[in-house]
Amino acid sequence: MTAPVATHPARIDFLAAAKVMLPPGASFDACVGCGLCASGCPAAGLFGMDPRRFINMAQLGMNEELAATPWVWTCTQCKRCAYVCPMGIDVAQLVGLARSGWAEDDKPKGIVRSCAAQRMDESTSAMGIRSEDFVEIVEETVAELRAADARFANIEAPIDKKGAMFVVNQNSREPAVEPEEMAPMWKIFDYVGADWTYASKGWAAENFCMFTGDEGAWREMVETRVNAINDLAPQVWVNTECGHSFYTLWAGIERFGLEANFEAGSLVSYYAQWIREGKLPVNSDWNTGGLTFTVQDPCQLIRKSLGDQGAEDLRFVVKALVGEDNFIDMQPARSANYCCGGGGGFLQAGMAEERRAYGKRKFDQIAATEADYVLTPCHNCHSQIEDIGVHYHGGYRVTHLWTLICLSLGILGADERKYLGPELQGVNLPEGT
Repeated sequence: MTAPVATHPARIDFLAAAKVMLPPGASFDACVGCGLCASGCPAAGLFGMDPRRFINMAQLGMNEELAATPWVWTCTQCKRCAYVCPMGIDVAQLVGLARSGWAEDDKPKGIVRSCAAQRMDESTSAMGIRSEDFVEIVEETVAELRAADARFANIEAPIDKKGAMFVVNQNSREPAVEPEEMAPMWKIFDYVGADWTYASKGWAAENFCMFTGDEGAWREMVETRVNAINDLAPQVWVNTECGHSFYTLWAGIERFGLEANFEAGSLVSYYAQWIREGKLPVNSDWNTGGLTFTVQDPCQLIRKSLGDQGAEDLRFVVKALVGEDNFIDMQPARSANYCCGGGGGFLQAGMAEERRAYGKRKFDQIAATEADYVLTPCHNCHSQIEDIGVHYHGGYRVTHLWTLICLSLGILGADERKYLGPELQGVNLPEGT
């Protein structure tokens, strides 16, 4: 694809903006040009740009060049540059500012369309699934699950239940194209006896409006979701196995000063808690072939949100599922892990050549582990890691945590194994399947 072109970018003083954005105690002028930001950035070199060069150009007052570079659409705003910067300089904030200066018609069409779809209905679904359609899909899928497995004859997926412990969101990909993939999460909730519900409004677990650089649209999405959750009065809003929706909600609440009468929680951390409490008695006995697994740390979920504690929870869950000896960590890992290139709207931007070039570093990380499977609690990571695996001829598969949890418990249905290889298609199948 031809790179996007900014025909009439807004006039932005990047140096002045950067000074305002710096955290307390940090000094933009004290940038020592060490290059740590560029060395750890998979987008470095694309369109002749990298984080260090971006900063240097801002210091030199090269505002027109920064306002027009298409590199800002290849930067995923993963914040690894800020994580390693000794001065705390956050290039991602400047990238967001640069994106905001582009005219709507010049921005990558896929990101713009995804945001526009979210704003069409109170569902906030980037795939355009209306609230009433979501309710119907959930009800039909629940009925099919009850009929398919007698153990779940009474399973429920409540919608708009007031006073539940948890309000849970759902990535639009499942109800849109693979509704059977909702069932494993429901089974886990049923297994642990969780008191939960969906909200019919603002149920979708994605927010591409933030990635367009349009703060008004980002705020609109967050307000819709916060109001819907507040109306149901839960104790905790639980983000499904995904990354950026978790960050965009809580970061949006803080940024826009919204009133949220609930806590924000990650499903990954609850998996870890329920395993520790014995509510999810998973084990690795099913892994008789010694299959090996690695795990992706989603930037939005780990580095930008939960930090290394979330990464440890993630590893605790994976090791419990596959066996400690069958887990091979990527290097670097946890908050220092490299972005895969799926976030920041890059998957939707249409710039496949650049996105795959960005993803080569992640592919090499995975290839070095020689793992059979990559586990990732993020849909964008899932899609990107699958894509670069095909593009660079990798031999791994990518799957969700909920798939292996249900596989281990012996409750994973035959039609819920889309992301498993042939060696696992018949493992722990429910009786009568």
